[in-house]
Amino acid sequence: MKTYNLTVFDKSGEKLLDESFEAANNEEAKKVGTARLEEEGYSEHTHRCVSPEAKLVLFHR
Repeated sequence: MKTYNLTVFDKSGEKLLDESFEAANNEEAKKVGTARLEEEGYSEHTHRCVSPEAKLVLFHR
């Protein structure tokens, strides 16, 4: 399992959510990150999910 980081920002740049989670691969991380964003109501906020290799798995501006 790899550790991914999910971060959500508001328009001023303040972090609304900053957490890590484990997933087996980038596809699973994308699903987990998307589900977490929907749970918190942050799907339309600026967000990113980054792999341990610093690759963007999810990004919305």
